Amino acid sequence: MRAERDLTGEGPRAEALSGEALPGEGRPDDALPGREHLPDGRTPRGAGREYRIGELAEAAGLPVRTLRYYQERKLLPPPRRTGRIGLYSEEHLARLRMIASLLERGHTLEGIRELLSAWEQGRDIRSVLGVERAVTDPWSHEVPVTMTYDELAALFPGQVTRERLRAVAEAGLLDVDGDRITHWSRRHLEASVAFVRAGVPLEEVLAAGVELRRRLDELAALFVRLTSEYVVGGPAGKDPGELADTLALLRPGAQVAVEAGFAAAMDRQVRAEIDRVLGGLAAHPD
Repeated sequence: MRAERDLTGEGPRAEALSGEALPGEGRPDDALPGREHLPDGRTPRGAGREYRIGELAEAAGLPVRTLRYYQERKLLPPPRRTGRIGLYSEEHLARLRMIASLLERGHTLEGIRELLSAWEQGRDIRSVLGVERAVTDPWSHEVPVTMTYDELAALFPGQVTRERLRAVAEAGLLDVDGDRITHWSRRHLEASVAFVRAGVPLEEVLAAGVELRRRLDELAALFVRLTSEYVVGGPAGKDPGELADTLALLRPGAQVAVEAGFAAAMDRQVRAEIDRVLGGLAAHPD
C-alpha cells in the first residue's frame, strides 16, 4: 500500500472527521450485499470499476479522513448508495488526483472548489488551468546560493558587517537564517563580487541593487497593469483557451522589451559618459 498523504491542509480539523462517516458512505468494513468480494474483503477492481471508501483512499494514496473532509467541503461528490454502503467511481478517483495536483501547485481548497465548480458548469478546466500556468510559471530560473557569514565576508574583504547584513536582508536582497545566508541568484552575486573587485565600494553596489529592485518592480507593475486592463479585460479574456495562448505569447515579449530597452539605455549612457570624458580631456590638453 502506498504511503498515505493528508492533503486537507487543515490539521486537527481533518483529524476530527476521522471517526465520522458522511451520509451514504457506511463504514469501510461493511459487507456489500449482492456483490462479490475478494478473500481479504476488498471489491474486485474490474467489477463495475467502483470503490468502497477504503479502496478509494488506497487508490488515491490518501487517508480515509481526507476523503470524508473533501466530501464535506463539496470537493468530492457523494457516492452511489447501496444500502449503507457508498460506492465511488473512477470519476471520483480522477477528481482526487486532480485535487492533489492542484494542491501541489499551491492552490487553496477554496480555489480548487471554485475551479471544480466552473468545470461542472461546462467550462474546460484545462483552459482555466492554462491561464493560471501562463500567469504563474516562474519568470526566472535563477540558482540561489547559500553560504556562511564567514564565506560571504571572504567575498568582500573588510566590507561585510553584521549591521550591513541586517540592512541588506531587510531590503530583500538576502535571506538570513542564523549563520546561513542565501542569495537569490548566483549570477547576481557573482556580478556584485566583480564590481567590488573592480573598485566599487560594496555599499554603493548594495544601494544600486536596492534601487534596481525598486525600479524593476515599478516596470513589472506597469506590464501587469497593461495586461490586466487590455488583455484579460479585453476580448481574449472571454475565452480561457485564447487568453492562455495570448499570455504565453506576451511573456517573452515583455522580457525582450526590458532587455532591449536596457541595452539601448546603456549605449546612450556610455556614449554620453565618453563624450563627457573626452570633452574634459580636450579642455585640458596638458
